[in-house]
Amino acid sequence: MISKITKAGIMLVFIASLQNQALHAQNNSIKMTNPLLQKSALQYQAPPFNLIKDENFKPAFEYALKSHDQEIKKIATNPAKPTFKNTVLALEICGVDLVRATGVFYNLTGSNTNPTLQAIEAEYAPIFSAHNDKIYLNSQLYKRFKALNLNALKGEDKRLTEYYLQLFELAGANLSPGDKEKMKKINEELASLGTLFGNKLLIARKNGAVLFDNVSDLEGLSSDEIAAAKAKATEAGQGGKYLIGLLNTTQQPLLASLKNRATREKIFKSAWTRAEKNDDGDTREVLEKMAKLRLKKANLMGKKSFAEWRLQDQMAKLPSTAMDLLAKIATPAVAKAKVEAKEIQDLIDSQSGGFKLEPWDWNFYSEQVRKAKYDLDESQVKPYFELTTVLEKGVFFAAKQMYGITFKERKDLPVYNPDVVAYEVFDNDGKSMAIYYLDFYTRDNKNGGAWMNNFVTQSHYLKQKPVIVNVYNFSKPVNGNPSLISFDDVTTLFHEFGHTLHGLFANQNYPSISGTSVPRDYVEFPSQINEHAALDPTVLKNYAIHYKTKEVIPQALIDKIKKAETFNKGYDVTELLAASTLDMAWHSVEKEADFKPTLVFEKEALQKYGLLVNEVPTRYHTPYFAHIWSGGYSAGYYAYTWSKTLDYNAFDWMQANGGMTRENCERFRKYILSVGNSVDLNKAFKDFIGHDMQIEPYLKNAGLSDK
Repeated sequence: MISKITKAGIMLVFIASLQNQALHAQNNSIKMTNPLLQKSALQYQAPPFNLIKDENFKPAFEYALKSHDQEIKKIATNPAKPTFKNTVLALEICGVDLVRATGVFYNLTGSNTNPTLQAIEAEYAPIFSAHNDKIYLNSQLYKRFKALNLNALKGEDKRLTEYYLQLFELAGANLSPGDKEKMKKINEELASLGTLFGNKLLIARKNGAVLFDNVSDLEGLSSDEIAAAKAKATEAGQGGKYLIGLLNTTQQPLLASLKNRATREKIFKSAWTRAEKNDDGDTREVLEKMAKLRLKKANLMGKKSFAEWRLQDQMAKLPSTAMDLLAKIATPAVAKAKVEAKEIQDLIDSQSGGFKLEPWDWNFYSEQVRKAKYDLDESQVKPYFELTTVLEKGVFFAAKQMYGITFKERKDLPVYNPDVVAYEVFDNDGKSMAIYYLDFYTRDNKNGGAWMNNFVTQSHYLKQKPVIVNVYNFSKPVNGNPSLISFDDVTTLFHEFGHTLHGLFANQNYPSISGTSVPRDYVEFPSQINEHAALDPTVLKNYAIHYKTKEVIPQALIDKIKKAETFNKGYDVTELLAASTLDMAWHSVEKEADFKPTLVFEKEALQKYGLLVNEVPTRYHTPYFAHIWSGGYSAGYYAYTWSKTLDYNAFDWMQANGGMTRENCERFRKYILSVGNSVDLNKAFKDFIGHDMQIEPYLKNAGLSDK
């Protein structure tokens, strides 16, 4: 009997050993053959897009998740006394494969998605959420962090430890075991709903495109814009017709040019109602579930509202502080918007229009008001702003003037779409410092808007240099024509490149506190400062070159652009504040019974805060407000206004000290761009300009005060 059991036991052990060997060999094979699980051999670990296939993602995620689980378990159960090295640093540097694979994946799902990637995203959203909870709701791991003596740590070591402690506590590490299980379920459901919202919005945006039978309906558009609409219709199987696609904002750029009022109304209404049509692109049920779940999450954490929970690690700290800033700006902004509306209505009446100003009329007639007031016509301006010229002789030239950095196109690096262009970046000492990608043109499989992402985050400890991408949604030129953009688009280019500068100049040991890894209400500040470079006289004259005549933009036109800087600011600020207030309203609800159907809730919230202005619709209508439902800005859209206030304070300091000179910009690099989240950012800001943030510079620079 004993002999038989022993032999059987030996046989079982032998079989198990063979199975383990086979599994180990299989895992090794996956790791050795999957490009997402390999440290890229390209410069600075730039992604080998030529090797990465859709089918690589699921095996990479499976392998990387298991590997990361094992690393976390090892840290949490380490019998040795907790130290910075064996606990904080160990957590910081583990999960390399997962970081690499998800970094590539989420850039593709945002900028170049397809049904396969969308299905994977939906499948893994709850899995990644659960994985995150395994880390930050792990009691053993949290206890190790709590056991560390913060007073014995210095510099980035101390800051990184504080950063992780805050993550644990925000996630719910102090919750009871029962409440932790509730939190995990909420997080998984929210992750799935966020992905579902994003996918529905892509459908809504595509379905919202407006088809026109006759070219006469598009009177006012340029020949290039009409050709693009015709090409888009042909691509959609509607040859001989014209298709106008939607951007993710409420107002659509072409409304400023279209002469046919019925055409404008049709496009505006299609944009406004795109995600509320009771079809597969309707987002309302999803977002209402998300709002209620977020409230439950906050209540679990002992907070009255989601906004109260969310703002703990932000510059504002409290929802009331953020709302106070918005309210102080809203009153003069709405007052100015009403003055602007009267000017437009007066123009309509003087032309015997016979109608009341509506949202779809604003951009068309405000352009005429601007032309009358400032003798500035957008059609006069656009020929001076050819996209590639603006980039290379504007954005890149400014970066060299301000910081000494230079760029060299790299056609040898693989890209994820033929439209993408790659550059190598060199610092002011001539040393190579980064790889930078640009993805300019709109596609049906790309999210709306513009953004910056890191493929590789700077870290001295990991010996990593930044690999960055900027993604835009400009119209792609057709028939060999140039891509001419508006001055607003020029500003967008400079803005997003400001985020890139923040990533390029990162100078941290640890990736979690490097570069743009800062609070949401601070992260827009460096990008907004860079917008001012677009109008710097030396920079502007270098890139504003007529695409046909090659003449530099005349000073008279520059003067008109500058004089018109605060034109329409009442409208611009009001639509932004309306969106910010909507976000805060959704996330400040304290009782589930106070939620109402989406459209009712939105109307009442805007009415309550004096921002329900018929002629000035919110920049993002709730059903397509991607920033707050799937974009990470929940209870955080106010951040643009907070950061803009920081920006105007800093810009005023620069102007008082000689402008955007090399000396001032190097100071900005030292105190702001290079510190990441490694220092007290309120202190860093004060060190830069000598005082705390004040509201007056915002009101003055936006033309909302009499001073």
